[in-house]
Amino acid sequence: MARFTPHPDQLPLNWSDNEAIEVIVEQRIAERLEAESFRWRFRLVMIETVMMGLLVLVAGLLLKQPTMMVLRASLLIAASCLATGLLLLGLSAGTAKLMTKLRQRKGK
Repeated sequence: MARFTPHPDQLPLNWSDNEAIEVIVEQRIAERLEAESFRWRFRLVMIETVMMGLLVLVAGLLLKQPTMMVLRASLLIAASCLATGLLLLGLSAGTAKLMTKLRQRKGK
């Protein structure tokens, strides 16, 4: 069988230190999942905002309330839902970053 010889410009990897490689892989996965979780939470906030606004709008129109009052209430509900959702999202992201820093400091 022919023996594989890497290209001279290729970075040699030392696979004997498996724990270090596992730590690197776990850190990269954790960063990726944290970014994806932020995106999913943001999507949920947007879906909740739209649903609440539409719920108030449809309910008001079905109950034969004045159209402008229903529109104003629907926008007010959607805006407050968006504001609280974004506040919660920011606080949870900040807490996650703080916890990560504390874990890193504790590990050193």
